[in-house]
Amino acid sequence: MTSLASSAQLDPVDESARAALFTDAHTANAFADIPVSDEQLREIWSLAKWAPTQANFQPLRVLYVQSPEARERLVAQMSEGNRAKTLAAPAVAVLAFDGSFHQHIPTVVPHLAHMKDSLEQNLENRVLTARNNAWLQAGYFIVAVRAAGFAAGPMGGFDAAGVDREFFADSEWGSFLVVNIGYPAEDAYRPRLPRLDEEHVLAFA
Repeated sequence: MTSLASSAQLDPVDESARAALFTDAHTANAFADIPVSDEQLREIWSLAKWAPTQANFQPLRVLYVQSPEARERLVAQMSEGNRAKTLAAPAVAVLAFDGSFHQHIPTVVPHLAHMKDSLEQNLENRVLTARNNAWLQAGYFIVAVRAAGFAAGPMGGFDAAGVDREFFADSEWGSFLVVNIGYPAEDAYRPRLPRLDEEHVLAFA
């Protein structure tokens, strides 16, 4: 087998993989009563961690909310329409950006170690960089959930400030997305809504 490092041409994934990751994948709103183990959740991250980020900064942080007590605390911060499904989901991830990601720059991008000090002095730029890149990683996280054989239910309907007070008060983490994870129930999916045609989206210069 030719390694990616030595090959100029990459093989496209097959149709079943495209369907699982993209064309047949839906946001799940209900899940089967089948547990998701901590090891399976770690497997999701083992895929998601390879997402590209600016200068390899990697600001995304993931809190898996699994204990009944922690789940109740999270559900209290969800919008009304998201509470029941978040309480019932086999696994739930809170995705957050780390405003102190720059502390890890000497480890993840050693040749730019000097940026740690410059970002320390620029909170506004640091938070903007963290948010933008964490959103990029979040897209990969959802694809990783699907690649690991699960359905994902990403949600933005929650009180982010409340979640941060409950779970991240002693850190610079800032929540921005909650993702329910599990095997889909029979009634998990709503009918797919339309996608824009390419003439409204694509341009070539």
